[in-house]
Amino acid sequence: MKQVRPKKNLGQHFLTDLSIAKRIADTVDACPDLPVLEVGPGMGVMTQYLVEKPRPFKVVEIDRESVAYLKEKTQFSILNSQFSIIEGDFLRMDLRQVFDGQQFVLTGNYPYDISSQIFFKMLDNRDLIPCCTGMIQHEVAVRMASQPGNKQYGILSVLIQAWYNVEYLFTVEPSVFNPPPKVMSAVIRMTRNEVQHLGCDEQLFKRVVKTVFNQRRKMLRVSLRQIFDAQHPASETFFQQDIMTRRPEQLSIPQFVELTNMVGAELEERGERRENSLGAVCFDGAVGTDAFHHVVD
Repeated sequence: MKQVRPKKNLGQHFLTDLSIAKRIADTVDACPDLPVLEVGPGMGVMTQYLVEKPRPFKVVEIDRESVAYLKEKTQFSILNSQFSIIEGDFLRMDLRQVFDGQQFVLTGNYPYDISSQIFFKMLDNRDLIPCCTGMIQHEVAVRMASQPGNKQYGILSVLIQAWYNVEYLFTVEPSVFNPPPKVMSAVIRMTRNEVQHLGCDEQLFKRVVKTVFNQRRKMLRVSLRQIFDAQHPASETFFQQDIMTRRPEQLSIPQFVELTNMVGAELEERGERRENSLGAVCFDGAVGTDAFHHVVD
């Protein structure tokens, strides 16, 4: 069987160490009763261990050469009658159709250049994905698992940990890949926490987090001014609150929720002031969720 050549434009780095492949595959056992979706199986080094697990199992692969290779591996369907291959782009998929609306475990050796996009799609479908595992760039894994007070703590840390418990499981050396990446890799596991509602406007929460971390060295009283337009700025009393002297990496997720509610209240007050100044009975919607739809990419 002809081997698949790794393609740079798809960010392919094929894992060659079978013991590590099995260790990654076994991370899905944290949610033992759910179907599994593997992203980017390549030549099936992880697939061969996942397919042995007695549950529905699908892989999604965008590379036609890899799809053809996997279809020749007829033993996968023999080992698991519920195994199937989806040819397509995970980022464009309707995840509710994968297992007919049923929850599932997401796993894979994720391409480095789209791993963050994969996890944001996971967040958008968090009701479907109670568990996500897999291998990513070491630096990204560290950021995702970092706690307040750490210099790696940032946008990805807050947005993911708001909904998931993140475990950094183990580090993987470049030498076990073909071709070897120029960076270290790491395996993580994310499990849904008990949070169902943040207790704030979730779109505004994302905007606040992104805004302050984009100026992470500045105090909140400086970075938050970007959220308010120059014609209708926030009151100086708003910026004199104690939390405003802190920097974003010092805030826990509950404190970010509190900060979001403070910003929301000030935006609403600012809107009322603007409404009165215009002598109008309606406001242009700047405090609604649609105004905060642009968040982290």
